[in-house]
Amino acid sequence: MSSIDAAHLLDKRKTRLGFERAAHTYDEAAVLQREIGQELLERLDWVKLVPERVLDLGCGTGMIAEALLKRYPKAEVIGVDIAASMVAQTLKRRHWWRKPLGVCADVHALPFVDQSCDMLISNVMLQWCNDLVPVFKECARVLRPEGLLTFATFGPDTLKELRASWGQVDGYPHVSQFVDMHEIGDALVAAGFRDPVVDREDKVLTYSEVKGLLHDLKALGANNATQGRAKGLMGKQRLQAMYQAYESFRRADGQLPATYEVIFGHAWAPIRSPSVLPERYIPLKVV
Repeated sequence: MSSIDAAHLLDKRKTRLGFERAAHTYDEAAVLQREIGQELLERLDWVKLVPERVLDLGCGTGMIAEALLKRYPKAEVIGVDIAASMVAQTLKRRHWWRKPLGVCADVHALPFVDQSCDMLISNVMLQWCNDLVPVFKECARVLRPEGLLTFATFGPDTLKELRASWGQVDGYPHVSQFVDMHEIGDALVAAGFRDPVVDREDKVLTYSEVKGLLHDLKALGANNATQGRAKGLMGKQRLQAMYQAYESFRRADGQLPATYEVIFGHAWAPIRSPSVLPERYIPLKVV
């Protein structure tokens, strides 16, 4: 069961709409996402697995999917995202003559039969899920025995400066509530995964003004989708008050920090009887 309180639970429709609108602006602001994704891919160097089918969960505009085509030249790579416009961007990617496939779907209900995939990879998507246990159970369902789930997501210290600044202005949630790596590890075990490993590191972006951070969050589609958010338009007075509160974090070099706690993890699929393995491939609806 998730530890996220009711006010910070995410509105799935609001979350999806944010990413639908950001498909054409995402790449310009996704500096950190690309850095994290590259590190996530580099960690695959230690994995002795040659997959036939790989799912990129929360594929966004397809940066990870394109890299997977290069890394696994014989694998079928499928980008999965809740936003159809993001999937459409992924379908524009290619490596030589190969392109990824794309499916618009919710990670809570993946349109794949049991034990039909060898690897699932997810770059900063899981923080948009209210409860990780059912998500991980769905991931375990579609993985074959010896299959791998590997991911990066955000932890509780993410955007701590922005959260603290808004906390001085009003009582509404303006930043998502992120779960810690211990809870993520527990969720993996509860879903039946084997040998889970999680670790964390902090990454800090800097801005000359808070407006730059807010611009990037909007361009990424990372809007405030909390159910307890203030409804209606944001007043200029409250926004200016937040800007002023954020000034307390200005560093000696004159820059404002935006901290992201990045949690990396991987785990292996539950062991199952090979006698129940299904057909290896299924028809897909390509967006």
